[in-house]
Amino acid sequence: MTARTARLTSREFQALAEFRYQIRRFLRFSEDQARAGGIEPQQHQLLLAVKGLPDGVKPTIGELASRMLIRHHSAVELVDRLAEHGAVERVSTEEDHRQVIIRLTRKGETMLHKLSVAHHDELRDRGPELMKSLRKVLSHP
Repeated sequence: MTARTARLTSREFQALAEFRYQIRRFLRFSEDQARAGGIEPQQHQLLLAVKGLPDGVKPTIGELASRMLIRHHSAVELVDRLAEHGAVERVSTEEDHRQVIIRLTRKGETMLHKLSVAHHDELRDRGPELMKSLRKVLSHP
């Protein structure tokens, strides 16, 4: 990836600022929804990371930390707190009983489902604004 040598125009700065604003609006919505649901935003992200992993990828602490761009010990703390809430559990794999994966409990599934429905609704309502701002950023050379 190479940096452009030309200076950004005022419109390009405005487009970037608007896009960043639209992203932040969605993130604020997401944070508020998680807290209203009784968990912290990163805990919500971990629930989603567990449920949304590609087929064949195991939800180990290391994989979840990688997906969330956090350190291993931070992922451990998030899992510990979610386990205290009864939202996740640690389970040994069938192939290697030393390997532990994270699984959503029924409570975790319910929490994630409620949050995900709210997020889908928000994206349907405000997604066009986000896409419009992204198109403006991408339309500038």
